[in-house]
Amino acid sequence: MKNFKNRLLFNLNYFLLWIGYFVFARLFFLLFYFDKTQELSITTILKTFLYGFRLDSSFAAYLCFIPFLLMIFTVFFLSKNIGKIIKWYTFLIIIFINILLIIDAGLYQSWGIRLDATLLTYLNTPEIMVASTTTFQMISGGIFLLISSSIFIKLFNSTINKKIEKVTIGSWLQAPLFLVIAATLIIPVRGGFQTIPVNQSNVYFSDKMFANHASINFIWNFSNALTHRRDGKNPYKNFETKVAKKIINKTRSELLISSTDPILNTDKPNVILIIWESLTAKVVGALGGEPNVTENLNRLSKEGILFTNFYANGDRTDKGIPAILSGYYPQPNTSVMKMPNKTRSLPMLPKKMIDLGYKTSFYYGGDLNFGNMNTYLRNAGITDIIDGSEFEEKDWNSKWGAHDHVFMERFTKDLSEKQKEPFFKIALTLSSHEPFEFPKEYKFGKDSEINKFRSAHAYTDKTIGNFIENAKKQPWYKNTLIVILSDHGHRSPKHEGAFNSPKKFKIPMLWLGGALHKKGIKINTIASQVDFSYTLLDLLKGDNKEFIFSKNIFNTSKNQYAHYIFNKGFGTLTENSLFVFDYINNKPILKIGKNATKLDSLGKAITQNAFQDFLDRK
Repeated sequence: MKNFKNRLLFNLNYFLLWIGYFVFARLFFLLFYFDKTQELSITTILKTFLYGFRLDSSFAAYLCFIPFLLMIFTVFFLSKNIGKIIKWYTFLIIIFINILLIIDAGLYQSWGIRLDATLLTYLNTPEIMVASTTTFQMISGGIFLLISSSIFIKLFNSTINKKIEKVTIGSWLQAPLFLVIAATLIIPVRGGFQTIPVNQSNVYFSDKMFANHASINFIWNFSNALTHRRDGKNPYKNFETKVAKKIINKTRSELLISSTDPILNTDKPNVILIIWESLTAKVVGALGGEPNVTENLNRLSKEGILFTNFYANGDRTDKGIPAILSGYYPQPNTSVMKMPNKTRSLPMLPKKMIDLGYKTSFYYGGDLNFGNMNTYLRNAGITDIIDGSEFEEKDWNSKWGAHDHVFMERFTKDLSEKQKEPFFKIALTLSSHEPFEFPKEYKFGKDSEINKFRSAHAYTDKTIGNFIENAKKQPWYKNTLIVILSDHGHRSPKHEGAFNSPKKFKIPMLWLGGALHKKGIKINTIASQVDFSYTLLDLLKGDNKEFIFSKNIFNTSKNQYAHYIFNKGFGTLTENSLFVFDYINNKPILKIGKNATKLDSLGKAITQNAFQDFLDRK
């Protein structure tokens, strides 16, 4: 009986040690984001541990399966040898999970989600994946990994040694009993006796999304995402396919026709598209944001057409580019740009421009392997591509590529040479991406991440301002449309309300150049990146039928809408209503305005239809 008790105590202590580790991991996450934790009440903080316990115990049970099964062999063999196997298994797991703990904490700042399968899409370019981190963060992360792993290895080692030495060879009858005990781990794995296994929605309890995210067990979330990848099913299906398309078309069909007011003074202008990294409307004074960050853009907004209600459809560059150039909605937790077999069948603005007689080119100061961008651009038909390999190493920042002023000087130089017209040139900036490194003056200082963010945008703003002033002197300017827009919004500066509210996704779009018929005007229509290609091709009398998710930005109907997608959720908004939905909790995050119920159906139909299209593309 004593032997049985010792084995049982070993199993119980081993399980509780893992529970203790996950309590530590949650505490680490809360302290790492202390600024966000400060906004929570003491009760809410304690509830993150209480509600998170179900996922903690679920993954602790997963980790206990092998040691519990190994303990059965101590009935027949010396426990010391079995203990060695359990220890090595445990030590390796601790190191692996600790690495993921650090990655999870680091990526949450940029992505706003806990660790999931998205990480895997960047493993082929790890140097790009860590480009958002500073050298200090990497060193401090390494030190933390070493210290925390050492502490938990010693703790587990001490407990295993103390408990295993009390276990001796016993009656064979104990073997089936401990097999049953191992089998009972399925109960905490499933989160109890309910029909549906535990999932993230079981730990969501607060209207503060950070509190819900803190409740999630990071390694459970990562493992769950891995085991539910690419099963061919549409997790966002709410309607029959025909019904979803009918809901969308009922609203979209009237938004395809442009206003009769002329926008351009020529049928075939040159087009320059500048995609500005991470530019959020929150730092654009012309859009009601901070007044002193983008002084050049604010000034230029009075010289062209400023779109005051324009939104990004996703939250990363590899989602923004297909939205802009293919009119294609992002996928909640993957990226179509990383899948050449799918991107080759996407509608492509550059291809349509080539059909209209345009010469196309793409400029980027960094590594085009990021997010498989190179393959996407090749599939888009672009053959003239300039990337980071064209710039000297001394002109690079430590992470991403050539500084924006160096990059735009090359762009300006190439444009100053005789150009075959009409041309379509795309430039993607990078200096305003974390870690915000550039050689010029930091206008707002370097004392905080938010001030570095502001300074980086002020730097890029000055660079683009200089480019525009030079462009005005070029002979091609009078026949050129210059479009400036962002690839996605940003969490900074911090905004009031829900993390995934429209404030995070609102971005500027400004049209400039001699090809404009009217200047100094504002377009207040609700629109988004997926509408850009369709609208431009309409103005150029090109073929835009393949852009099945797009609308015409210059349609002035009050039914105009924008739809954005984030990890396991979406937001849909019109002039006077907003609906933001979270698929994890299966509940609205925000529901504002008299038409919010209508947007519920429209948003779910768009998300379902867009993801189904993604699944169906081969």
